[in-house]
Amino acid sequence: MLPEPKGFRPKKSYRTIWISDVHLGTRGCNAAMLVDFLRSVECETLYLVGDIIDGWRLRKGWYWPDAHNEVIRRILKMAHRGTRVVFVAGNHDEVFRDYAGMTFGGVELVLEAVHETADGRRLLVTHGDSFDGVVLYHRWLAFLGDKAYEVLLRANVVVNAARRRLRLPYWSLSAHLKRKVKNAVQYVCDFEDAVAREAIERGLDGIVCGHIHCAEIRQIAGITYYNDGDWVESCTALVEDATGAMTIVEWARQSAMSDPSPAAMELTA
Repeated sequence: MLPEPKGFRPKKSYRTIWISDVHLGTRGCNAAMLVDFLRSVECETLYLVGDIIDGWRLRKGWYWPDAHNEVIRRILKMAHRGTRVVFVAGNHDEVFRDYAGMTFGGVELVLEAVHETADGRRLLVTHGDSFDGVVLYHRWLAFLGDKAYEVLLRANVVVNAARRRLRLPYWSLSAHLKRKVKNAVQYVCDFEDAVAREAIERGLDGIVCGHIHCAEIRQIAGITYYNDGDWVESCTALVEDATGAMTIVEWARQSAMSDPSPAAMELTA
């Protein structure tokens, strides 16, 4: 079990929090940073928007340090204390899709959900892999890409170990390269347009997803597209306050600041 943080930090209260793409069971997972975030917040509803546990990687070899146990313990503790926890299974933890409709340890397992914000907007909550043509139609290519991504994430670990020794903040090599590669940028745009069309066709006001590890809030054809990012590259969460306003919290940047306030580094759209 990880030690409790030093000093007192009042918890930041939210109506709703969305996190996804934690990839527990991989070396690229920033579990300690996620534990720090979960210790610092409280909410009425917590959505786990898929790929929380990386079943693809665990089938190839077991990797599960104490910090990964602590993430699970923190989530279950929140459920025990009254937070509604909804787990929308993703493609890397697709084994949980067979148990949709059931509740384990206070965690509801679903394929998707519709969330109503405090200001009355209805948002589809889905992991997003069903809109990814590579995953849906070329599964072998998805696994090949996953292997290349694993190499990048291992490089991420090495780079940030060196940066810590130099007292530099966390920085994601894989996220930087993804922003620079033209094909990756086009893929992200195509994905965002596809999920936005789904929300429009269902008559909803917006959509919340994960999957592509790119935190974003933007308007697309009259609806709001939200992506909560990930906890292997950007270390981000999507949050809703009591009025229905939604923002992206960049925890890696925020935790590097001298100001410990959880509201210090939020991006608003």
